[in-house]
This record gives sequence, structure tokens and C-alpha cells, in this order.
Amino acid sequence: MPVASPSRATALAASILVALAMPVSAALAQDAAAAKTTELQTVNVTASKRVENLQKVPMSITVLTQEKLDAFGQSGDGVLQLAARAPSVYAETSYGREFPRFYIRGLGNSDFDLNASQPVSMVYDDIVQENPILKGFPLFDLAQVEVLRGPQGTLFGRNSPAGVIKFESVRPSHETSGYARVSYGSLGTANAEAALGGALSSHWSGRVSALAQHRDNWIDNTFTGEKNALGGYNDRAIRLQALYEDGDFSALINGHARWLDGTATVNRANAITLGSDDFVPGFKRDQVAQDGLNKQHLFSWGSNLHLNWNLGDYSFTSITGLERATTYSRGDVDGGYGAVFHPPMGPGFIPFPSETADALPHDRQITQEFRLASNTQDRLKWQVGTYYFDEDIAISNFDYATFNDHALDGYANQTQRTKAWAVFGSTSYQLADDFELRAGARYSHDKRDFNVIRYLSPFGAPQLQLGAQPHDSRWTGDVTGTWTVSPNVNVYARVANGFRAPSVQGRVLFSDFISQARPETITSYELGIKSTGMDNHVRLNADVYSYTMHNEQLTAVGGDINITRLINAKKTEGYGAEFDLEAYLTPELVLTAGGSYNHTALKDKNLAVAICGSGCTVLDPLNADGNALIDGNTLPNAPKWISTFTARYGIPYGDSGEFFVYTDWNYRSEVNFFLYDSAEFKGKPLLEGGLRLGYNWDYGKREVALYGRNITDKRALTGAIDFNNRTGFVNDPRVIGVEFRAEL
Repeated sequence: MPVASPSRATALAASILVALAMPVSAALAQDAAAAKTTELQTVNVTASKRVENLQKVPMSITVLTQEKLDAFGQSGDGVLQLAARAPSVYAETSYGREFPRFYIRGLGNSDFDLNASQPVSMVYDDIVQENPILKGFPLFDLAQVEVLRGPQGTLFGRNSPAGVIKFESVRPSHETSGYARVSYGSLGTANAEAALGGALSSHWSGRVSALAQHRDNWIDNTFTGEKNALGGYNDRAIRLQALYEDGDFSALINGHARWLDGTATVNRANAITLGSDDFVPGFKRDQVAQDGLNKQHLFSWGSNLHLNWNLGDYSFTSITGLERATTYSRGDVDGGYGAVFHPPMGPGFIPFPSETADALPHDRQITQEFRLASNTQDRLKWQVGTYYFDEDIAISNFDYATFNDHALDGYANQTQRTKAWAVFGSTSYQLADDFELRAGARYSHDKRDFNVIRYLSPFGAPQLQLGAQPHDSRWTGDVTGTWTVSPNVNVYARVANGFRAPSVQGRVLFSDFISQARPETITSYELGIKSTGMDNHVRLNADVYSYTMHNEQLTAVGGDINITRLINAKKTEGYGAEFDLEAYLTPELVLTAGGSYNHTALKDKNLAVAICGSGCTVLDPLNADGNALIDGNTLPNAPKWISTFTARYGIPYGDSGEFFVYTDWNYRSEVNFFLYDSAEFKGKPLLEGGLRLGYNWDYGKREVALYGRNITDKRALTGAIDFNNRTGFVNDPRVIGVEFRAEL
């Protein structure tokens, strides 16, 4: 099915939304005589940089509550726990617990370099986390997570054409509050987190939050004979906040830090059967056979300051942010031992060893936003602002001679300075009692200065120095109309565009060139409905969309050589549908569900990429150079179908207690790992589930529970490396444990 024109897409959208709205309309018409003791609570979001009711914000948004986040993260999962936990959202990594790569509506970036640009922007307490290392900050003491599907080019600017994921920490208040949560499970998985906040004086309040996560090494290295050699980690984080309030002025200070020591992604040589996407016979998730070294260390810290003045009819806001990070990650990339010229070798055929490391010795990001907004409840509301971004990073790439006592035999250093600024404005006007118009525009300027020096080559090549200075300026914006069909039903239509700034890469340990990608631009059409029914016991939000992206920035990862090469596709087309449902069926039974269909297709008849260097069955036609023509292919890591479901059933016991069962399930359809299509490098459809059985008392302030994650112990490929052998990496096994939680 080709991508529809705007008029055709609107017709398609209308037909689907009418079908979705029918059961809601029927629910609204039901007799509301029966009394209910439990109903949906109002969900407020800050997607428009104002506090608004989710049902009144005309864009596709999913909100992940604290209860869901607590369940998803019980077995020590980091931010990757969000993968397939919201419609159209997927995530993966080849770096272990750092460097998550997110995709929304199929749009993302599989680049593994430490200066990779991603089209999904991650915003933590109103501060954009630009570097991929910063995006992996653990999830704890959060009020909620908001997924804003893209483009989000007006209020969030550059590098958000796919959307924004916003993390909102619990803020300090004068009311004393806090909690402690500890758990222990299989694989030596231990989690402890706590928070405490309250008044410090008549004007000051504060909150301190901390997290510690641990897992024992649980993967045996059969080559060295070491038991429990890999797979473990120690991940710790802290957040300190102080809030000053005095009349019409407030100041919120936030400081945070993270320490991570553990195992990088464990690669598994020749894990994939030639000619299929099955594991090889005898594959064991708790065993590897490697001769390379593996370790990972990360330290990051940051601080931000939110100042707000209420000036009567207006408010003025200043948000200043500083983020710093350093990391070192080293792994056995080939995933095996030996080589054809250095026997013995295995598992399977190993053409050559590959043991590399990437480091971020320096990463400094400064951001500043000023915003002036109207406070009145008139028909007209507006805000204007300016934004400044300054990033200075250094990246080191290392190669090690595995057969020479792991001696360093390759070293290169990259530096990159990025400066960007923008001015923006948005407004909403209530044209009639049943119709609101919103519009916004942003002008952004982006400039990057990149340099790379190769000091030592693993192949004996001479020293090399290269540089590039890409820059760009763009207008982005959006226009949205919202029709109030009834007090409980809104229908909206949205047109928006966005862009990703130009990118540059230079992995010169294995090549003598750098690559650049031109800016990508996107225009999206979205038609949606937001509704509640059954006396505010059911909430259903749904949308359909269509987008066209020009010059999409793609990364040809691996292939015949171990480098990343940036390329642009002339056009990428996508369309789909999404829904979120929440229902209180009875006071004891609560259900949530979400789902999405995402179609993506590359449209560039001449675009070709290098195929695997490891032996695989390429399904695309090849050009005269032996490269795969990828016109018509889906995007990497872009599942067509995503669905998520949770259910909670409680049985009251005594005056203040309750036995409960909570389960969550998420599904994603098949994904392709690379730009070219092959029989091997795919991830099969994956269904994972979690379960909590427990008892709470003292009106929910105390809770003990037995939990399980990946309770069916599903084993699946989550990624691959294609330049050496059919290397794969896999999801975590089942974890079962017990947890205790107490609240003040």
C-alpha cells in the first residue's frame, strides 16, 4: 500500500477513527445510574510546556505511570524497559546498560558511535540529553514518563523528528513524603531505591532520591574455563533537589549523578544459523567462548536550575542545564576465540579477531532556555522563547591485538563542538466554543566542528587527520485544529514538520575517510480522537498518521568493514495507527492496553549498502559492485506491530489490606537489524510477560510481592554484528524474585 496523499490519508484516518469511536460513543450513551467507587484520575502532561489535561492536548501521547515503571524495572532493567511498552516505541542497544537507541514510528538510528545523532529526543526534567550516553540514566523516583510522538519541531526543536520521551522526576514539596523499595531475585539481581522529601524551612523544600542495582556475573566463558565470568553490573544513581518558593517566584535546583561498572554487551560468535534467523543447535544463553576482554565503566553528572516568575498576566521561565559524562566500554566484538590463521578457533568459523573499545574522556553539554508565556484564561494563549545548546565532546577509539596479550595496536581520537540556537513561539486560540486552533513555529541554526586524528592503525596505515564543519538553518512548525464533539470526546487534526541537524562520523581506525549526512526533514499528518466513557471509567485515545521524510539520515553499520557510514535516503514513507486504552472494569479490576501498526518504506532506487562480511543470505538485489539495493525495505528495528497489556486485580482483606495480582505483557513483531534484508539478521516476533503477586496493607503504604520478569523465559535475538561472523546478542533470561516496599 503506497503512502497516501494528505487528502487520501485524511479519508483513511477518518474511516479508522470513526470505527474506533463507535464503542466509545456507545459507552457514553450507557445509563450511568450504577454507582462506582473507582474511576479514572486526570492525567496532566507538559507536552506543550504548560500543565494540561492529557485529554485536551491534541497530539499522540502515551503516559507511563509510576506503577508501570515500577513493574517493568523490577529485574534491574534500565531505560530499555520502555521498549514496546508504549505504542510505536522500540529500543535496543549494542552497548549493554549504556547507549540506548530509541525508535518511534519506525524512525531511529542504529549508529554505535559515541557522537551518534538520534531522531528521538530524550528530555529529563526539561533538559535535553543529546549524547547517547546521557540517554541511559536510570529510571527511579519518577512522577511519570511522557511519550510525545513526532515531529516535535516547534517546542523541542532539532533532532526530534521522530518524537520526544520526557521524564518527570517527583518534585520536592512541603509535604513530607518518601519510600523505600528493595528486591532480590535470581542471577543475584538486587535492587534498592529510596526517596525522602519535605519542608526544609518556610520557603525551602527538598528531596533526595537514590538507586542501586546489582547483578552477579552469570555467563560462563567456556574458552577460559571461568564460571560466571560475564553479565554482571553495579549501577548506582542519585538525585538531589531543592525548591525555593516565595510568592510569585520559585527556583528548583537539581543535581544528579550515575556510576556504572559492569559488562558490556556479550557478543556470541556464529549464534545464528546460516539461511535462517534461528539460533544454532545447542546454543546456550548462559555460555560463551571468548578470548577478548570485556568491561564497562561510566560516570555522569549534571545539574540544572529552573527559575520561574509569575508576573500576573505573564510568567517568565529560565531553564539552565549542565551535563557531563565519561565512559569506557570494551568488548570481544567477534564473540569467539582464535581465528582461521590462529587455531584453534570457534564457535564456528572466525575469519579474524576483533577486540575494540570506545571511550568518552570528555563530554560537556550546556543548555539555556528562556520562555515568556501568557497566564490568562482568555481565548488566546501564547508563549515565545529562545534556546541555546553548546556541546563539546572527545571520543577515543581503541583496537587491541588479542593474540599479542591484548596489546594496544590502534588508537584514534575524535573531537566535536556543536553550537545551536533557536527562537520559537506557539499560540492557541478558541475560535468557537467547540473549536480550538493551535499553531507554532521555530527557527533553528546548527553548526558542528568535527576533527579526527588517527595516531596508530591496526593495519600499519600512516597517521591521518580529517575534519568537517557541517551547518544548517531551518524553519519548523505545526498547526492543529481540535473539535469538541462532546464534553468527553475531542477530535483533532495535526500537521507538523521537523528536522535533524547534519551529522558527521569518522571511525578511521578501519578506514581513511569520514562520512557526512545532510539534514533530514519530515512532514507528518495526524488525525486523532481523545475520549472518556462509562462515567469516566474508560479512556480511549487513538490516532492515525502518515509522514514523508526527505534525506533521512541512515547508518550503514558494519557490513564488510567495521565502520559506520552515514548516508541519506531520498525519501522515506510511513503510515500507521495507534491507540491507548485504560479501563476500570470494576473497583477491583483495572486494565490498560495499547497497540500500534507502523509501516515504513525506503524510497531510493539507487541507494545501496555493503552486505555482510560474515556469510549470510541476502534477499535484496545486488548492484554491479555487489552492494544491496535497499529501495522498498523497511527501516531497521522498526516492528510493524507493537502491543502492550496490563491488568491488576485486587481482593480487599481486612480494614486496610489487599491481596493483588498484576501482570503486564508486551509484543513486537519481527524486526530487521540492518538496512539490507537477509534471512539471518532478523529478530523473530517477541512476546514477553511479567507477573506480580503480593499483599499490601496500611492502605497501600506497605507491600510485599513475588515478581517474575520474562516469565516464559523467552529467548530472542535483540541485535547482531555482520562484518566478521554471524554474531548475535540476546535478551535477558527469566528473573524471579521478592520485593518489599514501604511509603511514609
